[in-house]
Amino acid sequence: MNYYSLNKKAPNASFKAAVIKGIAPDKGLYFPEHITRLPASFFENIDNLSYEEIAFEAIKQFVSPDIPEDVLKTIIAETLSFDFPIAKINENVSTLELFHGPTMAFKDVGARFMARCLGYFNQNNSEEVTVLVATSGDTGGAVANGFLGVKGVNVVILYPSGKVSDIQEKQLTTLKQNITAIEVDGVFDDCQDMVKRAFLDEELTSKMQLTSANSINVARWLPQMFYFFFAYKQLYKTHKKIVFSVPSGNFGNICAGMMAQQLGLPIYHFVASNNENNVVTEYLTTKLYQPKPSVQTISNAMDVGNPSNFIRIQEIYKNDFDALKSNLSSYSFSDNATRVALKELYNNFKYVADPHGAVGYLGCKAYLKEDTNAHCVFLETAHPTKFLDVVEEVISKTIALPPQIEAVMDQEKKSISITNYEDLKTVLLNTVS
Repeated sequence: MNYYSLNKKAPNASFKAAVIKGIAPDKGLYFPEHITRLPASFFENIDNLSYEEIAFEAIKQFVSPDIPEDVLKTIIAETLSFDFPIAKINENVSTLELFHGPTMAFKDVGARFMARCLGYFNQNNSEEVTVLVATSGDTGGAVANGFLGVKGVNVVILYPSGKVSDIQEKQLTTLKQNITAIEVDGVFDDCQDMVKRAFLDEELTSKMQLTSANSINVARWLPQMFYFFFAYKQLYKTHKKIVFSVPSGNFGNICAGMMAQQLGLPIYHFVASNNENNVVTEYLTTKLYQPKPSVQTISNAMDVGNPSNFIRIQEIYKNDFDALKSNLSSYSFSDNATRVALKELYNNFKYVADPHGAVGYLGCKAYLKEDTNAHCVFLETAHPTKFLDVVEEVISKTIALPPQIEAVMDQEKKSISITNYEDLKTVLLNTVS
């Protein structure tokens, strides 16, 4: 599989080159040249397939021939070493729990898959690769854990100071080894802008090989398709239309779901559930895509004012607004509404959600008012203990810390504080001096 830049001004790249580069030389995101639908027999026999077998069939066309099939199977087995259960909320609503991995966030899958791909590509390479990534919350911890100790790979993570939860901060600032955490005086969009600027800085790129582990990287983004296949396997016997409500920030997850749909997965509709950072919600109403500065909310991983992956979504639909709108609804919810949803889930259904999952639940409720014959699945993207200050206050209950969280709470934080791009550049250059 080769990949082309969505800016259409750079040479096509192999999967390996796209992973290592992260972003194309013309600043565009990479997108696969073609998508071959899986045969109908795959879905007819999905009950007889393991999660590893499903993931292998879903992803192999996108990594071939750069990763041999036996290596790919090993990578998948190591990536999917935890479960992806469905929890029933009521007859029309379920949640897909994506927080059972090592950092208790959905991004564990993409980070672990990418780390193993990059480790394979770099096994005989004497030159180091620097993974540069911005995080609004969970990406940092997942990437840090996924790449910890990977030979020939250094990881530099930018996060907005005071705008991630205490546990999220611990997960990305306490591992040390080949992980460097950079605390930015600003918001997530500032972190993301610095990362993009670094990739275009020839003084930097002439001295070091930079790549990204955000969902702009194809090896981080594409494995997120797996979740939707796993949910379908658990739910298709309900014989209802399956709709996914996805808490959406950078739009990597929902874009991956749409790729799964392109492969033939029978998904009826998608809901992009936004907090008050509602660029896409407004776009679907006005046809005007207008990025704007992000605002801070209690669902901080979604505090994105210019979602990177939305351009991939537009590419899937060939920039046909009507085609996109027929397959995508979007709703925006306030922090107050999110708190009410957290309380409702706990009081009415004895389910403890995190703020992002609560936004997804609200998206389900909004959609089901328009289509009562669907079964809506919201993605529970992180364990609620990662947002203790919000969740415990709302539901008036103390939540026990799982082992993955307890392990980092007493560790010493180590980060570098910066205020601008030049500070970042100095840090990066010092890593190769």
